[in-house]
Amino acid sequence: MTSAIHTEADLVERTEKLRRTSLTVGVVGLGLWLLLALIPGSRAAALPAYLVAYVFVLGISVGSLGFLMLHLLVGGRWGFLIRRPLEAATAPFPVMAALFLPLALFSGTLYEWANPEAVKGSIVLQNKAGYLNLPFWLGRSVLYFIVWTALAYLFRRGTLAQDATEDPAPTARNQGIAGPGLVVTFLAVTFAAIDWMMSVEPEWYSSIYGVMIMIGWALSALAAGVVVASQLAHVPPFSLVADKGGFHDLGNLLLAFTMLWAYMEFSQYLIIWMGNLTEEIPWYIKRSAGGWRWVCGALMIFHFFVPFFCLLIRENKRESSRLWLVAAALLVMHLVNDVWLIVPAFPAQGLQLLALAPALAGVGGIWLTLFLRDLSSRSLVPRHDPMLAEALAHHGGGY
Repeated sequence: MTSAIHTEADLVERTEKLRRTSLTVGVVGLGLWLLLALIPGSRAAALPAYLVAYVFVLGISVGSLGFLMLHLLVGGRWGFLIRRPLEAATAPFPVMAALFLPLALFSGTLYEWANPEAVKGSIVLQNKAGYLNLPFWLGRSVLYFIVWTALAYLFRRGTLAQDATEDPAPTARNQGIAGPGLVVTFLAVTFAAIDWMMSVEPEWYSSIYGVMIMIGWALSALAAGVVVASQLAHVPPFSLVADKGGFHDLGNLLLAFTMLWAYMEFSQYLIIWMGNLTEEIPWYIKRSAGGWRWVCGALMIFHFFVPFFCLLIRENKRESSRLWLVAAALLVMHLVNDVWLIVPAFPAQGLQLLALAPALAGVGGIWLTLFLRDLSSRSLVPRHDPMLAEALAHHGGGY
């Protein structure tokens, strides 16, 4: 988005244009990627690129689900600035489950442990076969999507019910689900990160990897929510809740999760460096050799130091026109981080980076189409929500 949206007419027009464009981009991108995947010579490069695009886009949805539950539990005005974007980001879960099929169908090419010949030649893979085997892996993946989709459906149903009544019971039910749902989602993300990302190098492991990915997904979801909320800040009635204080709170959350992400990344590195074990060191050697050392430097500078110091400045958090730039930069750098985590595990890395463009356009375009459809289908501010009335009263506002 290049300019802010000021009226509901602007919102409808911009959303419709973006939906048409994103759908076209998504269909063309998926078609181009599928063409690469069906060519045996380029399949080995196309699949890692698709995995990068998939986990990046899915991470925004899963992170949004987590923040939605967090807001239901703790309340606060900040949540109403990104409530509708968070809810809209969970709408694509069923389609994202369908888009998982290429990873399942070509798992033997993508994952060494799914190749019977590779398992026969590796004692390590044989010892891990009880967990890393295709039927169990597929079953766990189905379970993750069932959990995320079911939670998103329950919260959406509760929100729609609350919009239609002044009875606070639907919100109370959502709050009752949020606590257990947050725990279950935490576990699902942790295991999904191990199954889909860490297992591309099955002889390597890290006990902090799942939590590190979870924090990254939460950060990317928050950044995406801030970008959308900033563009809607002048649209009534959303403008009544999108004040500088609310964006200041979101800026503080961005700062906190940026620091938490950096802490997790550094903790993993420090633990492996101190252990100095031959089973763990090669993972970092691959990601710090050649051109990847520049990617390491860029991640340290632009995924942590630059946003950290920008978010220390109060006005950068209170002004949505500044805050969304920081959030957008974090979103881009998190995509770079996913590339850095996955691509060095495979050969033909140059071809993978070329295949990333259609993969990201395909998955991202379809996701954005569904996101925009859901976002434009309801009021930007939840109706009859007792948490909103409490937040406005606490801040001395009105709606």
